[in-house]
Amino acid sequence: QVQLVESGGGSVQPGGSLRLSCVASGNIFIINVMGWYRQAPGKQRELVATSTSEETTNYADSVKGRFAISRDNAKNTVYLQMNSLKPDDTAVYYCSFYSRGIAYWGQGTQVTVSS
Repeated sequence: QVQLVESGGGSVQPGGSLRLSCVASGNIFIINVMGWYRQAPGKQRELVATSTSEETTNYADSVKGRFAISRDNAKNTVYLQMNSLKPDDTAVYYCSFYSRGIAYWGQGTQVTVSS
């Protein structure tokens, strides 16, 4: 059984930074895509950033230049460095791993940006 556990969420003032981490445990071997998604209250879940096994990255337009996704394949871990945070970034952030046709999701971590 595969489990994804996120950490690093919290409250920060506008302009601040946070670093999210997500580690997978269990029988997971080749992770094709690691990604981060978020869901704000009353809104649909949206893609934030993804990283493929070839280390190709993709970002939502709203976070380009502010967020950076990175991965450590040996540790089955993905990170999301978030800088210059804005109130609109407030949401529950979820990590997702795609492996051999199966998508796995973490439980989510709250990020709140407020003065």
